[in-house]
Amino acid sequence: CETCSKEAAKYRCPRCMKYSCSLLCVKKHKLALSCNGVRDKTAFVSVNEFTDLNLLSDYRFLEDVGRTADAAARHPTVYSPSEKKLLNCLRNRARRCDIDLRMLPVGFTKRRENSTTFNFMEKKFYWHLKLIFPHCCSEYTLEGVPDDKTLADILKPYIDPVESDPVVCQRLKIYTASPQSDVRILMKIENRKQNSVRYDELDASRSLLDNLKGKIIIEYPTLFVVLKTLKNDMVVLGQDASEAAENSDSESSSLSSMEEGEIRDSS
Repeated sequence: CETCSKEAAKYRCPRCMKYSCSLLCVKKHKLALSCNGVRDKTAFVSVNEFTDLNLLSDYRFLEDVGRTADAAARHPTVYSPSEKKLLNCLRNRARRCDIDLRMLPVGFTKRRENSTTFNFMEKKFYWHLKLIFPHCCSEYTLEGVPDDKTLADILKPYIDPVESDPVVCQRLKIYTASPQSDVRILMKIENRKQNSVRYDELDASRSLLDNLKGKIIIEYPTLFVVLKTLKNDMVVLGQDASEAAENSDSESSSLSSMEEGEIRDSS
């Protein structure tokens, strides 16, 4: 047994391949290694260790994927005319407000939980909004947020020392104890490379609609509430030296290529 090292092993964990002698040792190893005991169907297997059982397992895994994809394609909302009409309406209204609103396929979590609507009488969006407080590892979901509400008013129930809920205030005490001038609201810029994540800094005194103009929104806005002194790992667009260096390098390379082209033309 690899847990107690006393008794002969009787069981082998399908996930981490650890040997155990009893149910107690099985539970101990799961707790110590954060192992769920479920075999990882996508785990890497070298060619030398690949057997017929691995081949059969891969075949069954692909069959399960095919059934799941087929079930998603048969979902009633995929071809629902009313659903398509609603999504097209939201996209068109957002485009009129200079917002590039994009929807995910059916089955994605953000597609299922999105509750954004547009009120034709008021000509106003009521957004599904997610607030993430990374310094406290907390996040909150808001529904029906009017687009004319300022970001400062949206955050008051969470980080305002007076108006916030006592339970929320205690959970987010690092924010409530900091000066309001140190609070920054960031939103991730979509359609960038994974190794080039950047954020836009939003203006808390302006409305949600004004802050979303000119930006790409996938399903609904997700706002990161950070503190000025602790946001070192979140790079704001236009405020990092490395990006400026990259731009200057690209400009210099383009200029050098243009000069080389001129030299060739003159020769």
